[in-house]
Amino acid sequence: MKNSIKVERAKKNITQADLARLAKVSRQTINAMELGKYVPSTVLALRLAQIFEVEMSEIFTLEESDWS
Repeated sequence: MKNSIKVERAKKNITQADLARLAKVSRQTINAMELGKYVPSTVLALRLAQIFEVEMSEIFTLEESDWS
């Protein structure tokens, strides 16, 4: 799954640590998501969408490999 968390953070001018505090997760979790090494729970994905004030589908996109 691809995501645009880093882009959304840049739009809001917030650090990984800031986003982690807002989303109630560790900075390492945010970093892992940005690197594509961690797929968030539905709850966390919805939190991020609310923080960024966008639809979840604007942040997270399925890749071809997610269907196999």
